[in-house]
Amino acid sequence: MQKNLTMLTDFYEFTMSNGFFVEGMGEKTVYFDMFYRTIPDNGGFAIMAGVEQVIDYLSNLKFSDGDIDYLRSKGIFAEGFLEYLRRFEFTCDVWAAPEGTPIFPGEPIVTVRGPAVQAQLVETMILLTINHQSLIATKANRIVRAAEGRPVMEFGSRRAQGADAAVLGARAAYIGGCVGTACALADEQYGVPALGTMAHSWVQLFDSEYEAFAAYAKAYPDSCTLLIDTYNVLKSGLPNAIKVFNEILVPNGHRPAGVRIDSGDITYLSKKCRRILDEAGFPDCAIVASNSLDEYIIRDTIIQGAKIDSFGVGERLITSKSSPVFGGVYKLVAVEDAQGNIVPKIKISENVAKITTPGFKQVYRLYSKETSAAIADVITLHDEVIDGDQYELFDPEHTWKRKTVTDFYARPLLKQIFKKGRCIYVNPGLEALREYCKIEIDGLWDEVKRFENPHRYYVDMSKKLWQMKYEMLEKFQ
Repeated sequence: MQKNLTMLTDFYEFTMSNGFFVEGMGEKTVYFDMFYRTIPDNGGFAIMAGVEQVIDYLSNLKFSDGDIDYLRSKGIFAEGFLEYLRRFEFTCDVWAAPEGTPIFPGEPIVTVRGPAVQAQLVETMILLTINHQSLIATKANRIVRAAEGRPVMEFGSRRAQGADAAVLGARAAYIGGCVGTACALADEQYGVPALGTMAHSWVQLFDSEYEAFAAYAKAYPDSCTLLIDTYNVLKSGLPNAIKVFNEILVPNGHRPAGVRIDSGDITYLSKKCRRILDEAGFPDCAIVASNSLDEYIIRDTIIQGAKIDSFGVGERLITSKSSPVFGGVYKLVAVEDAQGNIVPKIKISENVAKITTPGFKQVYRLYSKETSAAIADVITLHDEVIDGDQYELFDPEHTWKRKTVTDFYARPLLKQIFKKGRCIYVNPGLEALREYCKIEIDGLWDEVKRFENPHRYYVDMSKKLWQMKYEMLEKFQ
């Protein structure tokens, strides 16, 4: 889906870009990195998502006459700059980690190289897109892992923070491992399977609960899931459902798909329902639970022996309620001089976490040849290559902590998606991204995947990059 979002940018991107243009720096080649600092929910990793929408955005950059008139009305922009925007053509190179990749704090996940005006103007939308979808994919995956193999459906459209958040959140949740969504538009536009049966209003509109269930069973005999908590789960909902199963579905050669519980103590109710359904001859009837769920509630219900076969999760997923901000940032890390040499740039702060890592970089993920498990990530300069029989890792903050790894292979994470403004990346499709995400997460240590106090996955620097960074720190201090 392509639409022109060129003007969805912070106003200071225009003031800076106009300044660059007026100072004759607009075509100066610069390098920006996007990275993030803190994992949502204090987890062990996050999941990259949103690259497809970044591609759509960058492929459709143009300024309309109305956009130019609006900017001219502000009275602060040079006419030459406005004419440049009227003829705007994106010519940057862009690299990104593929969607579904586990990503860690401090490592570049998007790199933009190109003229200063262009690289500056695209900051807001790159951050908005990657921050939002990475946040939801990460939250969805936590919930999916808590369910321990039971399907999780994304049910949050009505609580999402806007239409795009509902649709793209459903897409991100699918990459993170959900089996589908309640959002029909996400299915139509992106192929996220749309799922859903009935609401309480269906039951209330009929004269009786039994009539409501009977009508639904007749309409959808091959996928009949009944919502049984409108009045009373055990006294009316489940008995009426079983009566409909016996009187309408079974005599016509059909089996019930399931019953759904949307309120009450779902652990207690699911146990009771499972026993009653089994005794009634419906051990194949699934029990679906919804109602303000998250990874912790799901984990606890399973520990307590709940007989739930799948979960529908809404507001706490689509808004990542417990950790609603993905703090990705976009920082200048290098420029090219007149001879084409890459000159590193650094931002220094008294807050150590805000000190940037300079230079044009690549990220390598090291895997064990024996187990295929991820060992560590190494941030290198762009022209470094990690190969050979062994490699010494060292902690960039505590440099005496060192480890030599052997019997490994290394994979560069950043893939080029634009070359001189032209998209060269072939999108593998949503199903492939979802499967890739699952495989990559399966390759992380279980300790990294803990919900509380996860093991810190190591993100190290090459010695060459580390030396360059600390020489710059000493110079400016």
